Amino acid sequence: MSRRYSSSQSTFSRLYDIGGADLALRYHELSEGTRANATPDRTPGRAIYINGVRISDEDVGTMERAWNTAFRDGRYWYDRANGACGVEGGPCTGFIPAGLPLGGPLMANASGGGTGVFINGRELHPQDVFALTRVMQVWPGRYWVDAVGNFGWEGGPPVGNLAAAMQMPGAQGGPWTASSRAGTVGGDGDGFLFFSDGKTSWST
Repeated sequence: MSRRYSSSQSTFSRLYDIGGADLALRYHELSEGTRANATPDRTPGRAIYINGVRISDEDVGTMERAWNTAFRDGRYWYDRANGACGVEGGPCTGFIPAGLPLGGPLMANASGGGTGVFINGRELHPQDVFALTRVMQVWPGRYWVDAVGNFGWEGGPPVGNLAAAMQMPGAQGGPWTASSRAGTVGGDGDGFLFFSDGKTSWST
C-alpha cells in the first residue's frame, strides 16, 4: 500500500517514514552542509543614510531616476521643513523638495554645530552662519525656516523672508567664498551658489 503525504509535512519527517532515522539524519547533514557552503547570489546593497537611517535600494533608485542624479554612498542630513541638505557633519550644500519622507528626524548635531544658531532644530555649521551674514545680522538662538524662505523665532510667527532679504539694498553683494575641512561654499552675490569638497560639487 502506498503512503500519502500532506503538502505541509516536512521533507525530514517524510524521509523518516520511508527510511527511518538514519536516512532522515543523513539528509539533514547534507542539507546543512550545502547551506553552509553556498555563496549568496545577490548584488551588494547601497549604503546611503539620511538622518541616521539607511535608505532602501528601491528608494535610492527612485530618487536617482526622478532627479537624473547618481548618489554617492554616504551619510547625509535633510531638513524636511525647507529641503536643505548636506553631508553629515557639514554645512548645507543644496536643496531638494521639502516634505519628503526620507530618513529619521533631523538631529541637532547633523552639521557638527558649535555656532549656537539653530534652524528647525539643526545647529548650523559655521559656513551656514557665514552665508546668512551676507544678507542679515545673525544672533545665536533657535529659529524656523520654511520651504519658501519665511523665518522666525522657534514657536513664533514669521518675522521675515530670506529670499526677500537677499534682494535688499543692505545685503552684501559681490562674489564670496568660505572654506573649511568640509569643503568650499560660495556665490557670485547675485543668486548663484556653489559647493565643492574636491570629490562632489553642487551649484544653483
